[in-house]
Amino acid sequence: MRAGKVLITCKQMQNVFEHFRPRFEERDLDVSLPELPGQQFDEQQMIELIADMEGLIAGDDEITAAVMDAGKRLKVIAKWGVGIDAIDLQAAAERGIAVSNTPGVFGEDVADAALGYLLSLTRHITRIHQAVAQGEWLKIEGTRLAGKTAGVLGFGSIGKATARRLVAFGCDTLVYDPLPGATADVNALGVAAADLDELLSRSEVLVLCAPLTPETHHIIDAAALSKLPDGALFVNVSRGQLVNESALVDALRSGKVAAAALDVFEEEPLAPDNPLRQFDQCLFGSHNGSNTREGVLECSARAVDNLLEGLETS
Repeated sequence: MRAGKVLITCKQMQNVFEHFRPRFEERDLDVSLPELPGQQFDEQQMIELIADMEGLIAGDDEITAAVMDAGKRLKVIAKWGVGIDAIDLQAAAERGIAVSNTPGVFGEDVADAALGYLLSLTRHITRIHQAVAQGEWLKIEGTRLAGKTAGVLGFGSIGKATARRLVAFGCDTLVYDPLPGATADVNALGVAAADLDELLSRSEVLVLCAPLTPETHHIIDAAALSKLPDGALFVNVSRGQLVNESALVDALRSGKVAAAALDVFEEEPLAPDNPLRQFDQCLFGSHNGSNTREGVLECSARAVDNLLEGLETS
């Protein structure tokens, strides 16, 4: 392979880059590791970074047609992680740019986070910790998971791993996925497939694990939330855009949703004036559900493989 330039914009990949540096050096690749101003680079920032780059390992950056036009030498986009909703796939295909991702890597990691959020909601772990740390001795009545009906929306690697954990906690677990055939192997996990209406109407606990697609954008809106049992618990570890946040605010205010744990939001980072902040029964994350040492190294290795293979064949 001839020498070339590579841009890595994914923060997690940057954090472990030294582990992979020899693979780039032996191929005489010049790697750029720009400091992120936030969680991801926007379109204009990417336009400024992409010139002369032949390869890109991307996080959740905005990779539009304009970005690709600015990257006249760009041949390969290796997405670090699963979600490719921020990449204009049609524009990439039209320009002959190969796009890859790393599906299946973070199932166990994100499922761990989902159950951690859920346990904190049911047993008020975070609130009790904060009170005791401040010198109080708070006693809040919790609720058990065993015996509850739990719904998992999205049945890829994250949904499957989440469903296994819910079953282990004694939940009657239902699953739904908009992708035809995605729930074909539910019996092996001891869960039941349901259509969306049944999932919503029965889920005392609802966990979102689906990727963002045109079919899942705002799949949880006011109409969907109205179908939940009163006092449902809500967890989102997928993408913030699956949820109409205004509708969720109304559901929290009315008590239709008793409590929510959100690792992701429609706009990130969470704005100081976001109305979700008014609810003590909300638990917030920083889009960090996949961030484990093991998962980061595995995902980074696969992203590097995808990038180098793409450059070799371009």
